[in-house]
Amino acid sequence: MRKIIIVGGVAAGATAAARARRLDETAQITIVERGPYVSFANCGLPYRISGDVKKRSALILQTPEGFEARYRVKVLLDTEAIAIDRAEKELKVRGPEGETSLPYDALILAQGGSPFMPPIEGLGAPHVFRLWTIPDMDAIDAYIAEQKPKTAVVVGGGFIGLESAEAFLKRGIAVTIVELTDHLMPPADRDFGAMIGAAFAEAGARVLLGRSVKTIDAPRKEIVLDDGSRIPAELVLVSAGVRPNTDLAKSAGLIIGPSGGLAVDERLATSDPAIFAAGDMIEVTRIVDGKKVRIPLAGPANRQGRIAATNALGGNMRYRGALGTSVFKAVDYTFAQTGLSEKAAREAGFAAGAVTIHKGNHVSYMPGYEELSLKLVYDTGSGRILGAEAFGKSGAERRIDVVAAAIMGGISVDELGELDLAYAPPYNYANDILNMAAFAAANAMSGYSPTLSAVEALAELNAGRARLLDVSTYGEYGKGHAPGAIHIPLDELRDRLAEVPRTLPLIVASKTGFEGHLAARQLVQAGFERVRYISGGMRSLRLEPGYHDETD
Repeated sequence: MRKIIIVGGVAAGATAAARARRLDETAQITIVERGPYVSFANCGLPYRISGDVKKRSALILQTPEGFEARYRVKVLLDTEAIAIDRAEKELKVRGPEGETSLPYDALILAQGGSPFMPPIEGLGAPHVFRLWTIPDMDAIDAYIAEQKPKTAVVVGGGFIGLESAEAFLKRGIAVTIVELTDHLMPPADRDFGAMIGAAFAEAGARVLLGRSVKTIDAPRKEIVLDDGSRIPAELVLVSAGVRPNTDLAKSAGLIIGPSGGLAVDERLATSDPAIFAAGDMIEVTRIVDGKKVRIPLAGPANRQGRIAATNALGGNMRYRGALGTSVFKAVDYTFAQTGLSEKAAREAGFAAGAVTIHKGNHVSYMPGYEELSLKLVYDTGSGRILGAEAFGKSGAERRIDVVAAAIMGGISVDELGELDLAYAPPYNYANDILNMAAFAAANAMSGYSPTLSAVEALAELNAGRARLLDVSTYGEYGKGHAPGAIHIPLDELRDRLAEVPRTLPLIVASKTGFEGHLAARQLVQAGFERVRYISGGMRSLRLEPGYHDETD
């Protein structure tokens, strides 16, 4: 009878326990969980606060009694693992009945992470919360019901912070989001972070970027920012990142990787072959570039738990790594991402190119038409797909799932352009936005229709190294245009080529980019040699900080 002990009973740990039982009916399996709940849906906590999840019990996926009945797994709640004796293969724990040692044949660490609490004066005030566990959720829910706060400040613009901000908005609370970086959702590129920020502003939230909270003034129910300004805050939620829970592993002498997560091999074994690990506490291989990183997401954690349990029982499953595919509900919009952002790809050393397409989620003549924005990131030498981001009210996550599969399958930009995706007017265009992005990337790589990003265009124009030709319609141009732009609508361009200067390189702008591509092709065939169009057009240019429209 093999003894398997799993430390941590949420995503990775609960999955590991269930998998271990399916593999071995005779194994003695024990989950050690320091909290009062096992196997709960921590990703659903903000949606209980918002009221979207009606029943609290729906978030409790399994109970100790349920684990015993279905899997014959013993669950020790409110029990903390305090030491590992690797030589004797014993785990020392402290629980309601005191300290004891549990022998093991294989140990699986699935302790996850904990919210990082920055050094802010006043964090201990009773109206300051974090959101990580069911007791955290209960405390916030009860505080809102009893104290009825009118104002809330959310510290941090990542997943949990923004999901909580939306929950507070739904509860009728005025919300201010304070983010240290220059855009919300830091893993995203700045232009997509700007779209997310606009979605929250549209819903009534105040978004403060490049700011940090220095003090929580509990008596006055205010927070003080680094610039000295004060913001009303009858409720404060701190969500400034997640740190891996590696203290137990460190004390046992297990190797910690350069990312700060527990180091594991392809079998998810630690530096001790009898100890495996899974979930938010470990570092994994980032599939796109092979770098060791932490990717604290529920999907990878569940798959890792399955593999760790298999190998703890003598199997030989391999974990290739993760792409970091994620999706996030931004009030009425969806943001999804996979692989590397444009910024991350360049930081990783790739000769990265990126194209941005703003197009409908399906044909415009069908009900439910909404704009969908997609950025495709690729290697300019090989055409290898490196990542993608998508934002819109409908269809973002579906496109990102396709790109995730394309990256795992080694599909190139050219092959993505030929991918046969489902089409009918209520669902799509005959050429999906992914096909269009792939066409634009292939055109840029071949030199057929060179592009540049909005940030690159703005830098060129501000430095006086190029002239901007705006080919928008008269109506589009009249609503706002770039200062100093030459305006010739696309449909008049062939007849007005004499008005286009040849002394400086040309940057062509249009509403969303496609008409800019058409104009660039006309200009190239008319003998203009230095022509590029802005990928994403004026829609993307307006997302750049420092850009301001001029109106007639």
